[in-house]
Amino acid sequence: SIASDHFIKAQEQQKKVVVAGCVPQAQPRMDYLKGLSIIGVQQIDRVVEVVDEAVKGHSVRLLGQKKDGGRRLGGARLDLPKIRKNPLIEIISINTGCLNACTYCKTKHARGDLASYPIEELAERARQSFQEGVCEIWLTSEDTGAYGRDIGTDLPTLLWRLVEEIPEGAMLRLGMTNPPYILEHLEEMAKILNHPRVYAFLHVPVQSASDSVLMDMKREYCIDDFRRVVDFLKERVPGVTIATDIICGFPGETEEDFQATVDLVKCYRFPSLFINQFYPRPGTPAAKMEQVPAHVKKQRTKELSQLFHSYNPYDHKVGERQNVLVTEESFDAQYYVAHNKFYEQVLVPKRSEFKGKMIEVDIYEAGKHFLKGRPAEDSKPFTPSIAAPLEKGAVSGLIAVRLGIIGVLHYWLVVTLTLLIGVARIKKCFVEFHTNFSFSHLKYLLTLS
Repeated sequence: SIASDHFIKAQEQQKKVVVAGCVPQAQPRMDYLKGLSIIGVQQIDRVVEVVDEAVKGHSVRLLGQKKDGGRRLGGARLDLPKIRKNPLIEIISINTGCLNACTYCKTKHARGDLASYPIEELAERARQSFQEGVCEIWLTSEDTGAYGRDIGTDLPTLLWRLVEEIPEGAMLRLGMTNPPYILEHLEEMAKILNHPRVYAFLHVPVQSASDSVLMDMKREYCIDDFRRVVDFLKERVPGVTIATDIICGFPGETEEDFQATVDLVKCYRFPSLFINQFYPRPGTPAAKMEQVPAHVKKQRTKELSQLFHSYNPYDHKVGERQNVLVTEESFDAQYYVAHNKFYEQVLVPKRSEFKGKMIEVDIYEAGKHFLKGRPAEDSKPFTPSIAAPLEKGAVSGLIAVRLGIIGVLHYWLVVTLTLLIGVARIKKCFVEFHTNFSFSHLKYLLTLS
């Protein structure tokens, strides 16, 4: 791949390489990591230190877990300076790690056990984001539903606190949650998803509709638990969008098991469905199980994909009038991308006055993955942000606010000087961030020349 070729070329040119992220944390003894500096997922705020040591010719490995009074912390500080890919959207990780031990998953090896950020730290991060012109927040983690179980709180408590910080017209989107940890909070979750400033959207992976397969996966729930979650939310949150994931060809999956999964998709007609052909991750229990033949896995994946593409979940939306929040540009640059209350993608005319605004549209077309809307004649764009968004490429973060302009300049001057000193010592330094699950997916964030 391009990424691995770039990595190999950097080593051939004797550049200094720093590898960071969850994969080197999970597999620090891999041959290709020998002699390289490594930063674990909780040490990313020390990247400047590691680069400085790398350019001196030292190999540094920071893989430890941060703790406070014996308690594992959620991860890198939330107030680190960063550059948003989209100045209108803030992505906040509410916890790292998880409580499960799924037999196919490599993430647990890298991320470890559950570690949640305190509620007030998350509320402060949200507040600062809105002060920087953000109009949409995404909450992410390996499992948002498990939030707080290590610090004596829970997800609904966090969400009600965050809702207090959301300006009118701005929106909050919840990340993925596994069924076991949301079952006891269904009443509160339904109330939250009905809140006008929260998208009625939830990503609940099912993986399989077979209890025997779920047991082999160690998913900690049965298919009736999943159905209970979906049925309850559909009843209490009219129109709610439930997205899910399915793995085809997990070891031991019989034709009967697979047909149960097909029937589940036929029943719920999920508008958003992530279909994955099983691939054994090295070092996982599932990799040691008796595998389903490759051609069977491929055929089942194809059959389920064809089923998913056989129905159109949005046809009944044509003719509706909806409020949508405009946050992005479409891939073909022909439209702006907005989302309605149910986090369904709505393409709207690309007019500058719409970006970052809540507008009312009439839906006139529906596709498999999108709706198209034209602005209602009698509506005016509403600005949800309490401040103008940062310029693209501008630095965000609580450090910037607390230090003030002079402090920010000083902070980045120190960073710049540190890097320049390193460059003076050697001709080039290559920083590689390893963020996916295979060598072929190595990605670099920074090349110093």
